[in-house]
Amino acid sequence: MLLRLCVPLLLAVPLRAAEPEAPSVIASSPAATVEAAQTDAPPAWYKPIHGVHLTGWGAGAPKTRRAVIRELKDAGLNAVVIALKEYDGYMFVRGVPLAHQSGTFVNAIPDLPACVREFKDAGIYTIGRIVLFKDNHLARRRPDLAVRKAGGGIWSNAKGVAWVDPYRREIWDYNLDIASRAAAAGFDEIQLDYVRFPSDGDVRTCRYSHEGHNDASAKRNLNAFLTAARERLKPLGVKLSICVFGMTTTDDSGMGIGQHIADLTRQVDFVSPMMYPSHYHKGLYGLKNPNREPYKTILYGTRDAVARLGEQSWRLRPYFQDFSLGFRYQEAQVRAQILAAAREGVTDWILWNPQNRYTWPALRHNNQPIYAQPPRRQENPAP
Repeated sequence: MLLRLCVPLLLAVPLRAAEPEAPSVIASSPAATVEAAQTDAPPAWYKPIHGVHLTGWGAGAPKTRRAVIRELKDAGLNAVVIALKEYDGYMFVRGVPLAHQSGTFVNAIPDLPACVREFKDAGIYTIGRIVLFKDNHLARRRPDLAVRKAGGGIWSNAKGVAWVDPYRREIWDYNLDIASRAAAAGFDEIQLDYVRFPSDGDVRTCRYSHEGHNDASAKRNLNAFLTAARERLKPLGVKLSICVFGMTTTDDSGMGIGQHIADLTRQVDFVSPMMYPSHYHKGLYGLKNPNREPYKTILYGTRDAVARLGEQSWRLRPYFQDFSLGFRYQEAQVRAQILAAAREGVTDWILWNPQNRYTWPALRHNNQPIYAQPPRRQENPAP
């Protein structure tokens, strides 16, 4: 699985004053690092989530699935995100007409209900992740649904990947059909990714079915889509979440992709900024190399997220980096991200590794989970 590319900042981000170094993630108690922001309490149904992402192929392989369940339980984690549709367009949920017509269905998870049931029987909260508008396969098979380029033809990004047009209602229905069938398979939550417009590549040449495309129309369209998603999925008894660029916690310009985190968060139950330090440009937050300083990078990013979301900040559930890209990530780097977020009162999180290889020892210290309940969530039981 390819990793996401950073979006260049469209607005300058103010530099930050120097912060103390990260606490010793080996010798210090996580509770000692928590200086939580105070916000409105979450609703009664809320339960803190700590989990990992699992590829569709990993979830579909019984040996891998059972190994992940054991590791989750041993580490004190309680959630898994399973990829059901990827940005290449291939998806792993049976029975969706457009997928079978276009050849996008792949039998990576032969018995999806049984897969979900195995996780749930182990007490693990299940989240199905669906990539929306970055869909190379469908765009190639159905050019009428693709983002077009000026002068004709299918637009593609810097790596030759095509997108489907986020304004097309047929695309909305297609992805919500996948989500509905995933809900029927037993998932507790549906997570929508690539809830945005194209980024990397010559986006000036993008042409959409909506004339006069701009940030305002993109913002309205994404909000309208999420309203439709909520209306379609809520009766099915599932929670709804989205993934957004990590930089949206700091940059509210829309970044050329229509993502305004506060507006989008109002439409869903949870929001997951993908806060991978390797994807933050040098100099951001006054850091020479954010990738080498995961504690400070996540501290500043979550601080901005809490400030931007205010009373909605209990909905934050960021993705953290558990892979190496340009700098080796080991136990200390994984722990540093979790501790930094906890300091700002954010203790829900998901780890991402594209090969399902997680640094499990990073999640425990002295035989205890390394997350802590900050003051604003003390009324809620620990998982």
